[in-house]
Amino acid sequence: MNQAGDSNQVQRTLKDILDFADEVDQYVIALGESNFHEHRPTEYVAEALLHRIGEAISRLPEDFTAAHPEVSWQKMKSMRNVVAHEYGFIDYHIVWRALSTKLPEDVAAIERILRHGDLSTPASP
Repeated sequence: MNQAGDSNQVQRTLKDILDFADEVDQYVIALGESNFHEHRPTEYVAEALLHRIGEAISRLPEDFTAAHPEVSWQKMKSMRNVVAHEYGFIDYHIVWRALSTKLPEDVAAIERILRHGDLSTPASP
């Protein structure tokens, strides 16, 4: 794929991540922490959205994510792996903190990347 195609794919993927983060706000965070811990379906929604965010991140080129360490790409992918493969060991207090505290920081960084148009990946040697 050429660099313009890569940039378009990166932009679409970043926008997908922002859309999923908006859904986290709407369907999880807006309901509050006590609801999150007391309402199992809300935990399931959080799991599904973490899974989608992690899958989207896996579509980003490694050189792009390496060029943007201001976003915790690997941590988000790791959360996806826990939700997908270690579902019996999920600590929902950690999930809540990740979604309510860290995700908004990553969203702000992704919005800055999009605003500055810094979507290209470094040229290969």
